[in-house]
Amino acid sequence: MNILMPLPGRDYDPTEAGVAWQILTDAGHTVWFATPDGQPAQADPLMLSGQGLDPWAWMPGLKRVRLIGRMLRAQAPARAAHAAMIQAARYQSPFSYDQAASRHAQQPFDALVLPGGHAKGMRTYLESPCLQSLVASFFDHRDPQGQHRPVAAVCHGVLLAARARSAITGRSVLYGRRTTALTWAMERSAWNLTRWFARFWDPAYYRTYEEGPADPPGYWSVEAEVKRSLARDADFCDVPDHAPHHWRKTSGLFRDRASDSRPAWVVQDGRYLSARWPGDVHTWAQQFATLLDQVEADSSPIQ
Repeated sequence: MNILMPLPGRDYDPTEAGVAWQILTDAGHTVWFATPDGQPAQADPLMLSGQGLDPWAWMPGLKRVRLIGRMLRAQAPARAAHAAMIQAARYQSPFSYDQAASRHAQQPFDALVLPGGHAKGMRTYLESPCLQSLVASFFDHRDPQGQHRPVAAVCHGVLLAARARSAITGRSVLYGRRTTALTWAMERSAWNLTRWFARFWDPAYYRTYEEGPADPPGYWSVEAEVKRSLARDADFCDVPDHAPHHWRKTSGLFRDRASDSRPAWVVQDGRYLSARWPGDVHTWAQQFATLLDQVEADSSPIQ
């Protein structure tokens, strides 16, 4: 299958993009990239190196000494997947968002993957009307069985989907669907860690959008904005108390691996698959690859 993975010009999460790319290409799919201007994207450098995430990192001589940075940065397998991804020819020669939309109108992509990231460079991705319209088209076009093209979103990628308005209903494409995304509990924990104990000189680093003086706490968190796009709050699916390995899934201390899905939380609603953060990505991408296999085996593909 031909899969589109749009990215911002900078600050995407290297785990969410790199691991998804590796798993999907290893499964035999072709991943195409799109960026705002058709130039290769740049990952969030702090999430790659960990440099700049410790309280002493503002001192030039101590920047390379990492403690908190080692915990928060992408893990070694994800960094390796990302390093391979950025050498790929399609990564080096992406579509622009406009070009991807034109290509999709003439020769549709089969599936869509929406990675996330939290730093301010994500705004060009989240706020692009062209990209929002392109995302909506994956949900609006249906096969004879009423199924839309497969879409996988994680973290702030879910926020992009939430902002995409259906050309048919005028509502968010997530209205009436079940989804998960970066929860406020997880976002707040990472924000508090970075603003109080790590990157204190840049307290807003972990918040893509911040609350104004009149806003309640967390109003512009991913969870809160996604919930505002849904038919009901209950359609936002966090880990239930009775879920196996609940602590592993919710503490933020564990990440899944190719051989260990216990920390992961992934929600599937038909051909739409969502996850919360980099700690879910191996499981999320593997489940999406399985879903694509099922779609390919369908005798009535989308026309």
